[in-house]
Amino acid sequence: MGHILIIDDEPEIRTLIRIHMERAGFQVIEAESGRTAIERMQEYNIELLILDLMMDDGDGITVLRYLQEHNLQTIVIALSARREVQDKIATLSLGAVDYVTKPFSPLELLARVQAQLRRHRPNATHQSEIIRLHHLVLDVDNLVLHNNGKSRDLTPVECALLKFFMQNPDRALTKRAIYKHIWQHENYDDNNLSVFISRLRKILESSSGSQYSIYTVRGVGYRFSGDRR
Repeated sequence: MGHILIIDDEPEIRTLIRIHMERAGFQVIEAESGRTAIERMQEYNIELLILDLMMDDGDGITVLRYLQEHNLQTIVIALSARREVQDKIATLSLGAVDYVTKPFSPLELLARVQAQLRRHRPNATHQSEIIRLHHLVLDVDNLVLHNNGKSRDLTPVECALLKFFMQNPDRALTKRAIYKHIWQHENYDDNNLSVFISRLRKILESSSGSQYSIYTVRGVGYRFSGDRR
């Protein structure tokens, strides 16, 4: 398996994260800037990045754009002191799968890392998984949504979220239950979930028109349905 790369310009934070990751058995590399992080990625097999978004010498956004430009599938968990929803939207749109605000619990961060690695690591005994719901066909392994001859690529989180909805059509699902199922930890983040719900709604609108969508259930959460019941 690859290394975890911790990218933060504060040595104390890098050390704190590294201690917890190494205690959990991970191989860890550090970088103090976005520029150094890109050099590390060229030298080592990096499986997951813990990425501070705001650094003096090459910020985290530069690293995310580097991954996109080179079509790298490295898992990214972003760290930031910014809590605004728009910052989260921008970061997740650039390919990060999770967004952790500072200050954070090292144990919570470790749980998020472990959850993402479980989701993304291949399983030799795993069989190809296809989820079907009427005209919608979700190719889970290849992260593709098919609808009436049209295809749409998904991110890993979008695919996991859509899979959960398609397996539970017309059911009112609580926000906390959805978040726990997708991110696999208890610390519920409403903003994170809202960002991905919004993105998935747009995908469904462009893919299947008004036939299927995610509807808000007041005081509960969301329901995946073909109508507005």
